[in-house]
Amino acid sequence: MKVWVALLLVAAFAPGVLALESFCRLQGQAPPPSLSTDADIIIGGVFSIHRSTEEKIHPYTYKPQAPSCIRFVLNYREFQFAQTMIYAIEEINNRTDLLPSVSLGYKIYDACSSIPLAIQSAMALMNGFEDTLTDTSCSRPATVKAIIGESGSSPTIALSTVVGSFSIPLISHFATCACLSDRKKYPTFFRTIPSDYYQSRALAQLVKHFGWTWVGAVRSDSDYGNNGMASFVEAAKQEGICIEYSVTVYRTDPREKIRKAADAITQGTAMVLVAFVALGDIIPLLQELALVNLTRLQWVGSESWITATSLAETPEYKFLKGSIGFAVERRNLEGLEEFLINVRPTQAPGNRLMKEFWETAFACSFEKNSAAADKTQCTGSESLRELKNPYTDFSDLRISNKVYTAVYAVAHVLQNLVFFSVIYTKETAFMFLNYVQVVNYLRNVNFVTKTSEKVSFDSNGDPVARYELVNWHPANGGILKFKTIGLYDASLAIQGRFVLEQGSIVWAGEQPTSVCSESCPPGTRKAVQRGKPVCCYDCVPCADGEISNKTDSNDCIQCPEEYWSNAIRNACVLKAIEFLSYGEIMGIVLVIFSLFGTCLTVLVAVVFLAHKNTPIVRANNSELSFLLLFSLTLCFLCSLTFIGRPSQWSCMLRHTAFGVTFVLCISCVLGKTIVVLMAFRATLPGSNVMKWFGPPQQRLTVLAFTLIQVLICVLWLTLSPPFPNKNMKYYKDKVILECDVGSAVGFWAVLGYIGLLSLMCFVLAFLARKLPDNFNEAKFITFSMLIFCAVWITFIPAYVSSPGKLTVAVEIFAILASSYGMLFCIFTPKCYIILLKSKCTVLAGPFLLALTCMLWTNMLFCLVKNNTDFIFIHLHFLSKEHC
Repeated sequence: MKVWVALLLVAAFAPGVLALESFCRLQGQAPPPSLSTDADIIIGGVFSIHRSTEEKIHPYTYKPQAPSCIRFVLNYREFQFAQTMIYAIEEINNRTDLLPSVSLGYKIYDACSSIPLAIQSAMALMNGFEDTLTDTSCSRPATVKAIIGESGSSPTIALSTVVGSFSIPLISHFATCACLSDRKKYPTFFRTIPSDYYQSRALAQLVKHFGWTWVGAVRSDSDYGNNGMASFVEAAKQEGICIEYSVTVYRTDPREKIRKAADAITQGTAMVLVAFVALGDIIPLLQELALVNLTRLQWVGSESWITATSLAETPEYKFLKGSIGFAVERRNLEGLEEFLINVRPTQAPGNRLMKEFWETAFACSFEKNSAAADKTQCTGSESLRELKNPYTDFSDLRISNKVYTAVYAVAHVLQNLVFFSVIYTKETAFMFLNYVQVVNYLRNVNFVTKTSEKVSFDSNGDPVARYELVNWHPANGGILKFKTIGLYDASLAIQGRFVLEQGSIVWAGEQPTSVCSESCPPGTRKAVQRGKPVCCYDCVPCADGEISNKTDSNDCIQCPEEYWSNAIRNACVLKAIEFLSYGEIMGIVLVIFSLFGTCLTVLVAVVFLAHKNTPIVRANNSELSFLLLFSLTLCFLCSLTFIGRPSQWSCMLRHTAFGVTFVLCISCVLGKTIVVLMAFRATLPGSNVMKWFGPPQQRLTVLAFTLIQVLICVLWLTLSPPFPNKNMKYYKDKVILECDVGSAVGFWAVLGYIGLLSLMCFVLAFLARKLPDNFNEAKFITFSMLIFCAVWITFIPAYVSSPGKLTVAVEIFAILASSYGMLFCIFTPKCYIILLKSKCTVLAGPFLLALTCMLWTNMLFCLVKNNTDFIFIHLHFLSKEHC
C-alpha cells in the first residue's frame, strides 16, 4: 500500500518538477491594464473608470471567472483622473530638470468601483500580467515602483492592505478616511488630499458657528461615510451639537431602503442636514428627495459631492441651493485642459477603453454594422470641446490636481533615489529600487508644484489640511454655481484656522435656525429632558443666590458670600444690609417710647422735687427715690444705643450701659425695700437696727451692688468684648448687622446678676407687703418686680428665637417694658396722692399727666386682690391729715 502511495505522489508532482526546470507558471492570470505605456520606470494607477460590475452566478462546475465591468457605464470624472495622471507623466518626461535621463511609464487599471477588482489590479501591478516567468528563480520585483489610487476609501483600504505587505507605496488622491492614517495598519499609504479627521472637525465648527445644535445626518454605507460621520459626531458632541437622526445610503441599495432614508429626512424636525456621502451614493437619495420638493433643508456637504458640477447643473436638484461645505483647494493647471480636449482614440489604436469612452461620449459606434439604430458612425475626429459632461468640466479641477500632485511626489522621490544611489547599470538600477527607501523618501518629500502648492507629508502620510468653504449660488438657466466664501487651514493656530465671509452666503431661504430647544436666556440653566438628547432641554430659573450671566448655561454660578442674585438671576448684587435704624417705623416708635419714658421720668422727678418737703416724699426715702428716678432715666436712654448701625463702640456701650443702669435701678429699689423692712424692725421694742442701715449704709449698698456689675462688665470688655458682626446665616438674601456679644458667659453673667438682684428685691418686697405702715410701698415694689421678672423671663426665649433686627427690638422692648413697669408701679401712686389728693397744693398739675397716672394706678391696683380698699383708705387718710 505504501508503495502505491509513493508512486502516486511521484506521478502527481513530476510534471511540476519538470516544468520548474524550464519556466515558472503563475497560479492565475491577471487582465491587462486599461491604459499603459512602457518606459524605464513604471508607475501604477487604479481608478474606478466604470461605475459597477456585472453580477455573475458561479455554479461551481468550472473555475470562477473574475467580475467584469458593465460596458458603457463610464465614470467620466474617474476617466479624467486617469488622463490627468498620463498628463503629469508626460509633462515630467518632457522636463530636463526632473528625471532628465529617465523615462516614466504607466499602467492604469480599472477597478470598476469593486473591491475585488481593486485587489486584482494591485496583484497585477505587482506581478505583471504575463502567463509565465522565464527566469528560473521564479522571483522578480514588482513591475511598478509606486501606485496612484484609488478614489474611494474602501477600495483604497483593500489596496493598501495588499501592497503594504510588500512595502510598495500607495498614494491616493481622493481617499479621505481618517482610518487610513493608522501607520501600523497601512505603513506605506500616503495621500495628497487631507484626512477626514480635519474635515469632520471643520464641519462641526461650521455648524456651531451658525448656532445649529439640532442636525440630521446622512452618510455613505462605506468606510468613507462611516468613519467620516463617526469623526463628525465625536467633534459635534464636543461642540454641543446633537444628531436627531442618522441614515445610511449606498449606490447599490434597493429603492425601498433609499426611500426610508428620504422619509427620515423629510419627517425630521432638524433644518440642517450634514451629508457625508460619496458622489455616487448621494445621487439615488437626491432623486427620491426631488420627488417631494424638499426646499426647507439646509445642506452641509463633504468634499466628495460639494463641488460636483453634475449635481449643480441638474435642474431637478435646485433644492440644493444654499448648500455649504468644505472642498479641497482649487488650483489652475495650465495645459491640462488642452491635453484632455486633445485625447483621441487614434492615440491608442486598439485600446478598448478609449473606444468605449469615445462611443459613450458621442453616442456613436466604430462598428460599421451597429445594432443600435440611433447611433451614428464614429469618425474619431469629433471635438470633445463641444461636449458637456464631467470629463470636459474644467471649471473645478480640484481632485485632478491631487492626482497631478501625487505623480510629482513619486517623481521627486525617484529623482533622489536614482541619482543618489550606487547604479551599476541603468537596467539593474531601475529594477532593484528599494521600496523601503521609496517609502522613506516619500515621508520626507518637500517640494512646490508649478501651481505654487507646497507638498509634504506628516508622520501619518497626510498633507496639511487646507479647505475652501464652498456655497451653492443660483445662476442663469436654473442651475447652480460654486462660490468660495471662506477658508480653513489646519496649519494655523486654532483661533485663526477658520475665515468666513458672512455677507457672501446664500441660503435656501432665510438663514435657518435649527435647534431642538430655544436658547435659555441669562438667569436660567438648561435641564435636559428625560429620554432626549442633551440639546433638548427646558430652561429652569436659577435658584436664589445663583446666577447665569450667559446664554445656554449648563449650570448656575453661586454668588459670593456677601452677594445675592438679582431679580432676574443674571448678576450678583450686594445683599441688603439689615439693622434697626432710626429711619424705619419700628425704630421711630421705639425712640418715641424711649423719649416719652425719659420725659415722664424727668417730670416725676420735677414733681417730687417740687414737693420734697411733703410727708409722702420724705417718708419714702427721697434720696433713693431721686437716685431711682435718675437710674430709670438712664434705662430709658440706654435703649437708644441699640438703635442705629452697629459699631465697635456702640456694641460695647449698649450692653454695658444697659447692665450697669439696670443694676443701679434695681439696687435703689432693693435699698428702698430693705429700708421698709428695717423700719418695721426698728418699731419693735429694744430694736436698734436702723442705726446700722442709715443713709450712709444705703448709699454704700447701692454702690457695692453697682460696682459688682461694673466689675463684671470690665472683665467682659477686657477678655472678649462685644463687636459688630455680619450675620449671613439666618437670611440668605440679607446681611444682618448685629452686635455679637463676644463672650456669651459675660453676656449671661450681666443678665444673671440683674435677675439675681431683681429676685432678691421681689422676695424682700413680698415679705414686707403687709407690714402695718402708712408709707409702706412694698406692695408696689413687689408688683414692679413681678412685672420686671416676667418681662425678662419672657425675653430669653424671644431673644433667642427672634431673627435679625427683631432681636434688637425685643431687647429694647424688654428694657422699656421693665422701666415703665417700675416707673408706673412705684411712682404713680405717689404722684396720684401729691397731685390729686393734696389740699395744700395750688397746682392744678398737668391734667393729662394726672389723668394718665390715675388710669394706670387703677389698672394696676385692680390686679392686687383684696388690697384696693385698704390702699385708698390710707391714701385718703394721709391727704386729709397732712394737707
